[in-house]
Amino acid sequence: MKKEKKVGIRIDVDTLKGTQYGIPNLLEILDNYQIQATFFFTVGPDNMGRHFWRLFKPKFLIKMLRINPITTYGWNILRCGLIGKGKKIGDNCKYYIKLTSCHHEVGLHAWDHFSWQNSIHIWKEKKISYHLSLGKSFLESLLNKPILCSAAPGWKTSELALKVQKDFNFSYSSDVRGVNPFFPLFSDNSHGSLQIPVTLPTFDEIINNKISLKEYNAFIINQIKQQSTYYSVYTIHAEIEGIKYLKKFKELLSLAKNEGIKFCTLSQLIKKNNKNFPVCKFIRKKISGREGWVISQK
Repeated sequence: MKKEKKVGIRIDVDTLKGTQYGIPNLLEILDNYQIQATFFFTVGPDNMGRHFWRLFKPKFLIKMLRINPITTYGWNILRCGLIGKGKKIGDNCKYYIKLTSCHHEVGLHAWDHFSWQNSIHIWKEKKISYHLSLGKSFLESLLNKPILCSAAPGWKTSELALKVQKDFNFSYSSDVRGVNPFFPLFSDNSHGSLQIPVTLPTFDEIINNKISLKEYNAFIINQIKQQSTYYSVYTIHAEIEGIKYLKKFKELLSLAKNEGIKFCTLSQLIKKNNKNFPVCKFIRKKISGREGWVISQK
């Protein structure tokens, strides 16, 4: 019998369509496999269609061509907020967010996913605090319980954002890529709240870049097995694995089960392990298959 290995699974929910259609699909499958996950919700305006203008950046265009955005995301996502204001995701999806919180860990992804991902590096303290307050307050009011975790869109954040984040009393955040939990070290030698970094590549970074769709699940399982420490975190998206590639995700869960891999929430992942985590520096880093930079544990 294979020794069980725990892997944290986080589900990023970026859009209105992902919340309305991806969430119920994923909840059903996770329930069938008796898996609890951490869901990070975007709850403000759906402005993801504004990414259209990034098509003029060669690396982003190449990524889009690899994953075929029209068939992967659909026109409903691609046009949201392109002209005018996007619909408020949280206001239109209260039922699905409440349903998720009944059996899974729920955290804040963003108020406005597009704005944070594209502008956080230039935002001032007041604007960062405003966006975090809007998102956290909405979820807490809706669910009638404290929101104790967050995850920055696109793994984009800044030292200032991490400092502001400390005022919101999150137990942890998952804003970065890395290898193990850590406390981020700031330039003034103080440190931020606990970070639980993502260790594994995502579907859109890998597919048709390094491997084919047919090879993808075996590749991810192999990556998990190669991470010899106790700690691995995998990210999926409600808009991708929850809709068009739902069958592939189900196959991944089946493969993982056969390999003794047990998916769990991020808080469950660190609960049984030593909490004397290190203080580490963090840097901007390029990741193969992803346009622009992300913040990574150094």
